[in-house]
Amino acid sequence: MGMTRRTLLGSAVAVAAGAVTAPTAQAAEVTPLWREFSRTPLTHPQIPYVGRAGCHGGAARFPRHRVVADVRDFGAVTDGTTDSAPAINRAIAAAGRAGGGTVTIPPGRFRIDDVIRVDRSNVVLRGAGSGRTTLYATKNLTELIGTYGSRYGGDKSSWSWAGGLIWLAPRARWESLVAAIRAKAWPFEGWTGNRRDEWRTLTELAPARQGSWTVTAADTRSLRPGALVLLRLADDADHTLLEHMCGGGPGPEAYFWDDKTKLTSYVPYEWPVRIARVHGRKVTLERPLPLDLRPEWSPQLTTHVAELSGSGVEGLTLEALETPQQPHLLDKGHNGVVLQCAYDCWVDDVTVRHVDNGFGLVAASACTLRRTRVAGRGSHHPYFCREGSHDNLVEDFTIEERSTPAPANTQLHGINVEGLSSYNVWSRGDMRMGTFDSHRGLPFANVRTDITLNNNGRHGGDASAGPLFGARFTHWNIRVTNGRAGLVKIDGLAPYSATVGIDEVREFDQIDVPDFTGDLHTRLELYGSSGAVRPRNLYEAQRRLNGVGR
Repeated sequence: MGMTRRTLLGSAVAVAAGAVTAPTAQAAEVTPLWREFSRTPLTHPQIPYVGRAGCHGGAARFPRHRVVADVRDFGAVTDGTTDSAPAINRAIAAAGRAGGGTVTIPPGRFRIDDVIRVDRSNVVLRGAGSGRTTLYATKNLTELIGTYGSRYGGDKSSWSWAGGLIWLAPRARWESLVAAIRAKAWPFEGWTGNRRDEWRTLTELAPARQGSWTVTAADTRSLRPGALVLLRLADDADHTLLEHMCGGGPGPEAYFWDDKTKLTSYVPYEWPVRIARVHGRKVTLERPLPLDLRPEWSPQLTTHVAELSGSGVEGLTLEALETPQQPHLLDKGHNGVVLQCAYDCWVDDVTVRHVDNGFGLVAASACTLRRTRVAGRGSHHPYFCREGSHDNLVEDFTIEERSTPAPANTQLHGINVEGLSSYNVWSRGDMRMGTFDSHRGLPFANVRTDITLNNNGRHGGDASAGPLFGARFTHWNIRVTNGRAGLVKIDGLAPYSATVGIDEVREFDQIDVPDFTGDLHTRLELYGSSGAVRPRNLYEAQRRLNGVGR
C-alpha cells in the first residue's frame, strides 16, 4: 500500500502542477516553493504536508447518522426559565446507549445551566442552523465545576485555555478531569491520563524517515486495521528530538533547552493515528510520519485512554451570559466548544457569542471545525489548539470585531497553536481582529492559508515554554488589512519555514527576536503580493496533489 500511495502521489503531482500553471485572467505567479514542494511533498524542508488534515482525511462531507432523539422528548423547552441542559444531556446519553445517532434541537432559544457533554462516540448534536437554534448559557465553568489552577503554578485560571460549555470528550476522560479539578490535583489533559500513566506499549518500531506511510514493528500481534494508536517519541538527554522538530542544525543545537521546563513537560511527543493495514511486520498508517523515528527516541506504538470518535456538533449558536471580559489569565470559563481526546470529530455551522474562549482543540486530532464564528463582546482566545493537537482543520472561520470595547488588562490572541501541536491547518478565514498566535511550546509544521486579517492581537507564552516556532510553519496568501507584521511575516523568526504571498507589513508594539542563532533557512516569496500567489490556497492544492478530491 505504501508503494501504491507513492506511485499515485507521483502521478497526481504532475496533474496538480499542470493545473496551477494554467494562464489566468489576473496577474498570478506559481512560486518556486510550490514547484519544489510538488516534487517532494512529504519531505520538503520548509512546507509541511497537510493534505490529510481534518476529520476522515479532510472529507468534504461529514458522516450522517440517523435521528434517534429530539431534545423536546426529554424535557427541553424554550420558555426562557427552564434549564434544558439536563434534557439535552439525557438525549445524548440515550443516543449513546443506542450505539450512536443524531440528537436534534429544534429552532428556538434554550436556556442551559450546565455543561453540554457530547461524551459518546458516533453521537451528533444537531440544531436547526446557527441562525435558528440558540443555547443560552447562564453559568461559567468556575461555577459549574470549580476553580481550575495551573499545573505550572501561580494564580492563573486554566479555564483561560481549557474546557467548554459544549465539551466533546470521552465520558471517562471528562469525569477524571472534573474529579481532578475538584480535588485541586491539576491534571495533564491529554491522551494518557491525568498523570500521563494510562498507557502500555503495543510494539517497538524500527527507524524510519519523516513522510513514510509504513513503519516496521517488532510485534504486530496487538495491532489491527482501523485501530487508533499513539506514536510515542521520547527525547534524549541532549534534546535531539526537540532539535529535530526545529529542523536541526547549528541553531537548535546551540539552543539551551534544560531550563525550558514547561516545554520539556510536554515530551514525549504523542501522535494519534489509525492503522490502515498490517502485513507481516509492516504497518501502514493513514497519515505519513510527522517526524523521523530514531532509536534514541525509543519509538513505539502504545495504547491511550478511550477516544471520542465520529461525533459532532452542528447548526447552533452558543451564547454565554454577557459579562465583562476578565483580566488576562483569570477567565471564569464562559467558554464555547472544546474537543478533547477526540479523533475524527467535527463542528459545523456553529457560532459562539460573548465567550471568554471560543473554539478549542485540546489533545484533539484529525478533527474539523467548519463554518464556525466567534462573535460578541470579545474573547481571550477565539481559537486555541494545544496539548499535543495534530492534523486538525479549521476552515471557513470568522472572528468578528468585538461588540464592546476591551476592558483594561485583558488580552486578545487569535488563532492559537502551542504545546508541540503539529500539522494543523487554518484555511479561508475572516479575522476582523486577533493575530496568528503562538504561545511558545514549540508548535511545528502548521499552515495558515487564504486568510484576511486585521492584525491587532498579541501572542502569549512563558519563557519556560521555549521557542515560538519549530520548523515548517507556512503562511500562504495572507491579506493583512492594517499593515501590521507581528507573527504573520515569520521569515525572521521561524526556522525552516515559509512566508508566501502576504501584504507588505510593518512591525508594531510586540517585536520578537529569533529563538535560534545563525541561518534560519527560511523562505520569503511574493512579498507584497497577497492574492497573486498560485495556488491560492495551500491546503486545497495539497489535497489535489494527493489525488483526494473535495
